Amino acid sequence: MVTITGNEVGMPGRTAGTSPLSRHLYLVTLISSLLWTAPADAQQYPAKPIRFIIAQAPGGQNDVQARIIGQKLAEALGQPMVYDNRAGAGGQIGFELLAQTPPDGYTIAMGSISTLAVIPMMPRKPRYDPLRDFAPVTLVSTSPYVVTTHPSVPARTIKQLVTLAKAQPGALVYATPGVATGIHLTTELFMMITGIRMVHVPYKGGAPATMDLLAGHAAVMFNNVITAVPHVKIGKLRALAVTTAKRSPAVPEAPTVADSGYPGFESNSWQGIVTRAGAPQAVVARLNSESVRILQMPEVRNAIASQGNDIAAGSPEAFLAYISSEMEKWGKVIQTVGVKND
Repeated sequence: MVTITGNEVGMPGRTAGTSPLSRHLYLVTLISSLLWTAPADAQQYPAKPIRFIIAQAPGGQNDVQARIIGQKLAEALGQPMVYDNRAGAGGQIGFELLAQTPPDGYTIAMGSISTLAVIPMMPRKPRYDPLRDFAPVTLVSTSPYVVTTHPSVPARTIKQLVTLAKAQPGALVYATPGVATGIHLTTELFMMITGIRMVHVPYKGGAPATMDLLAGHAAVMFNNVITAVPHVKIGKLRALAVTTAKRSPAVPEAPTVADSGYPGFESNSWQGIVTRAGAPQAVVARLNSESVRILQMPEVRNAIASQGNDIAAGSPEAFLAYISSEMEKWGKVIQTVGVKND
């Protein structure tokens, strides 16, 4: 890879509205656009390099997955992939940038639960709406959050954690990578369902939050698998449960929150590729077919699975429906709890 003005180039072969009615109208519009017949010049796609916006600093989960897929996409499409890391504001900066790009399919981005489902539903809106401004390409992967505690916390199960929190209301501190992240909203959902309250301490990213958990300055963190598991294995953190509907092979000893006495509880961390709304249907279809094919390659599946993720590739329409359902789910949590981002 070659660094060019802050971007990285992977050479092929070498390495809206938030009301239910508004969301419904956006869904109808976008699904119609997916069925639209593209102009003839879409058949020549791609005729120049493709820009891959990653709304995260290098080395994070979104960044790693984008580069794994991007390298294979560059090889398949016969054009260089220009990686553009735009970290900041929980990923908001990168997606506000995507919303300003031409609708030609030459700019794609790796989205997540935070950028595509949580931030857009917060009281202070970003300068984009996922259902209005973006065309889904494919969901890439899903993974659980791991409910972790510092070993000094006298709780070895979810039930014991809830009992402890109820006995000491407002005494336990929980860490997150920041307000309006998937981890933050998942913890809020957990507290809603269990009837407990803990003190939120947001950090500027997952690394500093995890460091303070390891140091005992925070008691609890709903963390990503790739971050939590290494510390759990050496006993520096304790894993109480995972947030997905099924157990995770990455933490086989941890039950689900649902099986720990709270049926129906489920939250997934997820990533997916989108491009600018209005991109020709043939271009979106090409990006989708190549991405889905790449995600079935054993080496790609193994690389993404090594991060504790499950491949979830599918159609643009399925990803669109998933984004919409996630926006609705987390919008209700935000409204009920009164989460603010100002």
